[in-house]
Amino acid sequence: MSKNNKLLLHSCCAPCSIYPLSEIKKNGFDTTLFFNNPNIHPFKEFKKRMNTFKNYCKQEKHPFIINSEYGLKNFLRSVVFKEQERCQICYLMRLEVVVDKAKELNFDHFSTTLLYSKYQNHNLIIKICENLAEKKNINFFYDDFRVGWQDGVNKSKELGLYRQPYCGCIFSEQERYDKSLN
Repeated sequence: MSKNNKLLLHSCCAPCSIYPLSEIKKNGFDTTLFFNNPNIHPFKEFKKRMNTFKNYCKQEKHPFIINSEYGLKNFLRSVVFKEQERCQICYLMRLEVVVDKAKELNFDHFSTTLLYSKYQNHNLIIKICENLAEKKNINFFYDDFRVGWQDGVNKSKELGLYRQPYCGCIFSEQERYDKSLN
């Protein structure tokens, strides 16, 4: 580990932050959480996730940063006619902002709670993070946080945190309702 042990942890939501944050701290990092989810749909859902994140961080006394910019239009413009690649585009959009913020604030490591979800494309997230780390000259901290999935779920329920029922984008919201119709 380098002399600077500051890590910026991209956080997609409060429940998904619990287990990765505990593991990262075990590795000796001084960690700040960064909520950056500009494409959550609808706007009420975006606000609910952001407020849950903020309340969780304050309650647990975790340092945090919030990107409150709602970027649905930019996300949609980026994925039009590329809907099958939307997750890759979404990961890159969010993680590039995280890496840039980490560089701006003199963190020398970053990671993401996207690595906690068993519903995300784990290998693609790793590849994007590794590419960004090399391109932007910053360290990517990897851990397979999926092993703590149930621990995080249990703790989030114990804390009474809002747990969202879908990934967040307009497409995942539609898929959620499509499945319920079958």
